[in-house]
Amino acid sequence: MIHPSEITGIVLAGGRGSRMGGADKGLQNFNGTPLAMHALLRLQMQAGGLVGDQMINANRNLAAYEAFGMPVWPDTLNDYAGPLAGFMTGLERCESPYLLTVPCDTPLFPLDLAQRLAQAFDDEGTEIAMAAAREEDGQLRPQPVFCLMRLDLLESLMAFTQADGRKIDRWTDQHRTVIVPFDQPGDDPKAFFNANTLAELHALEKG
Repeated sequence: MIHPSEITGIVLAGGRGSRMGGADKGLQNFNGTPLAMHALLRLQMQAGGLVGDQMINANRNLAAYEAFGMPVWPDTLNDYAGPLAGFMTGLERCESPYLLTVPCDTPLFPLDLAQRLAQAFDDEGTEIAMAAAREEDGQLRPQPVFCLMRLDLLESLMAFTQADGRKIDRWTDQHRTVIVPFDQPGDDPKAFFNANTLAELHALEKG
């Protein structure tokens, strides 16, 4: 069983924001709070107090992110290498046995995310727990940027990225990855909706 403070949470805010016209997505407001700050607050509110330390992965406007009061770390990989670069930054900086990754652009992610992903580690063979949600077409699809992983996967991820690997699922497929569905009665169907454009973000604010 994973105990409180054994999980470090990282908010992934290192993207180019290309579908938001190049805007720094993590600094866009959601109900008056910057998205990255909103994500940090939801990590702090996780059921069971499972998330201890938190950090932000960002590549621009670092001073603005630092104002949120958490450590801010840029990618160690060049050229905006995608979410795996954020994973690697988190694993390199993490001082707890587990790392929980969440993106900055999904402001309604579940408050029991850490708790339910942690249950997958009751099986000692689990290396990664990945959330899955039912989408509008009724299909249950993995949400690969919502992962809880063991710290000792850093070496594997470094090798994968050094071989120019960039796709999350190709890396997680190399490991014992457990898919955790978030489609139970009472689960918010919008919990994993990610706002790629400002219009989508404003629509999500209005509910």
